[in-house]
Amino acid sequence: MKVGIVTYGAYLPKLAISAQEIATGNGQTATPDLGVKQKTVPDLDEDTITIATEASQLALLSAKSTDKLKKQIGCLFIGSESHPYAVKPSGTVVASALGLPTDLSLADLQFACKAGTQGLQIALMYVLANQIKFGLAVGADTAQAAPGDVLEYTAAAGGAAFVVGTNSSQEKILAELLGTSSYATDTPDFWRRPQQTYPSHGGRFTGGPAYFAHISQATKALLKKLDLKPEDFTYAVFHTPNGKFPVAAAKQLGFNKKQLSQSLIVEKVGNTYAAATLLALANVLDHAKPGDKILMTSYGSGAGADSFAFVCTPALLEFRKRQSTTIQDYLARLQLINYLEYRQRSRQ
Repeated sequence: MKVGIVTYGAYLPKLAISAQEIATGNGQTATPDLGVKQKTVPDLDEDTITIATEASQLALLSAKSTDKLKKQIGCLFIGSESHPYAVKPSGTVVASALGLPTDLSLADLQFACKAGTQGLQIALMYVLANQIKFGLAVGADTAQAAPGDVLEYTAAAGGAAFVVGTNSSQEKILAELLGTSSYATDTPDFWRRPQQTYPSHGGRFTGGPAYFAHISQATKALLKKLDLKPEDFTYAVFHTPNGKFPVAAAKQLGFNKKQLSQSLIVEKVGNTYAAATLLALANVLDHAKPGDKILMTSYGSGAGADSFAFVCTPALLEFRKRQSTTIQDYLARLQLINYLEYRQRSRQ
């Protein structure tokens, strides 16, 4: 049975702050060499729930039949590191705001930056198991970082939502799933204990044994499973904690810069954590053509990686006629704020 993405939507806050402004605000003379020029900043009325709702609403509005699709969504999974409540699901609020059925498999997921792709993987499996017709997976975050910490230059906000299903008269697959693989170990490179306001991280330890090892293992396992090579793909998406790691990971695995051409929005957006890989995928889909193959591998600290392969279909071109907002539209509307305005929002 063929399964894949039938519609998608994304959301980015309109506010942003430059890396140089953060450095100046912290009394630093230079910014870290992270390949990130600026990052998005959530406004006072934006959190994971509002961002997830907005991205999901845009996905539904871009469907061929919004009302019919909503009635047939059988699961909702929201991945995030910044759910507003420690005890109370974000998903119930989002489902209610969207008008989804109450006959719904629903859960909030938390696996650092790969919580969004974990939700996508689960939703796809629900459909493949013929338990539901359509599933909704969302990655959304308003990431936090301690003032002066290197993470402050990248921790950002945004969300992306994907509805998955099979081909039907109602909806057509835009990007068909070819396969997926995962890899996980107990590698504590990044963590936050209860009552802590900001996360801690292992510095350079977050690179080799964490990000690169897991990205590599998950990607290689998928390529072997599908008997495909890096050159078989038009586009590649690797999780973007900064602008340097995905470029280095691609090179190690045999992918080239052209294949990354649409996935490095981190340079203007920052690291949106559970939304990062999915936002990059959305931007790739905004530019891809029928027949293009896309490889996507996320990474979540703690640690794990999910790898996916998709092939785009002719339905993607029809989808663009219905699509109201692209990632590039969001990037074009970004408004830079100063460090004082940024800190006022960060304390909320």
